[in-house]
Amino acid sequence: MIKRIPSALLLFTLLMSFVLKGQVLIKNPLPIAFGDPFVLTDSDGTYYMYGTGGDVVKGFGAYSSTNLHDWTFEGQVYHHDNKNGWGSDAFWAPEVYQRDGRYYMLYSAQWKDNPNQELENFRIGVAVSDKPTGPFIDLYDRPIFDPGYPIIDANLWFEDGRVYLYYSRCCYKHPVQSEVATWAKNKGWYDEVEESWVYGVEVKSDFSGIIGEPKLLLRPPLTMGVSDDWESRSVTSREVNRRWTEGSYLFKEGHTYYMMYSANNFDGKNYAIGYATSDSPLGPFEKFENNPILQKNGSVTGTGHNSIAYSRDGKYRYCVYHGRTEATGHQRLVFIDLMEIDADGKLIVHGPTLKN
Repeated sequence: MIKRIPSALLLFTLLMSFVLKGQVLIKNPLPIAFGDPFVLTDSDGTYYMYGTGGDVVKGFGAYSSTNLHDWTFEGQVYHHDNKNGWGSDAFWAPEVYQRDGRYYMLYSAQWKDNPNQELENFRIGVAVSDKPTGPFIDLYDRPIFDPGYPIIDANLWFEDGRVYLYYSRCCYKHPVQSEVATWAKNKGWYDEVEESWVYGVEVKSDFSGIIGEPKLLLRPPLTMGVSDDWESRSVTSREVNRRWTEGSYLFKEGHTYYMMYSANNFDGKNYAIGYATSDSPLGPFEKFENNPILQKNGSVTGTGHNSIAYSRDGKYRYCVYHGRTEATGHQRLVFIDLMEIDADGKLIVHGPTLKN
């Protein structure tokens, strides 16, 4: 006679099997209305998530968790009108790093110093706090540096006492000649195609400025009919005359540097994630030939701008990103999916998933 296991017991057994393996069961999407989610793992093992938007005004909010599954809203942790605040609006893509007992928030905002009234006058700043829940106060009353064009999406890498800053030059007023731009113009769609590119540069340890000149690391392809045609979908679908390369996130596995990045319109369905590799933090980087590794699938669209979190035991790696579903509409929500690097060094994200 076959005995039936009660559904509650079966659910508990399945849950424990994941917990014992160190994996985390996560319901996607999370009820967190963030774009560009970034997860910091504090020294005590607590996770803190920061992102664009949410229930805040001109600044950033944060959530905390002990398991990546259940999250508590910690309130607004950064306010634009702090004593050194230099941004006016459009606060985007915060990332927080624990360093020497303090917490440093890198973020993008519209710079108040805008004599030419540029529509996109974004720069990157840094704020500091003694706690991951803030309040974060700007370290300086200005951005870290001014390259002469708008920039967003800061990401940091620390190695051998040096600090590297990665960012995206905005598409704004940056038309680029390429085969897809010529193709779109010949079809009568767009006179030009603007692009954003990812740069890297060493930054001073006190974040007061940069060391040397920024180095171009990633850009959309110049030719059509190649493996990275996916980066042109916003143009080829006649969505907009822009090609994005943004939301970079660097990590290292063995001797290889992996740079994850997002392409296509952040506000559209084709937003997706790819990656490139290098043996140096400042490149050159080679794009993976089978990008994207995360893109729209079924009712989930607009998957992009990720960070990475690890299980408490360090055995499992998770991709934290934003996306949209048919059920939740256009609002960006947070997703967390398991990711891994296989024996050949290939980066795999097991998503997007919907877990009810």
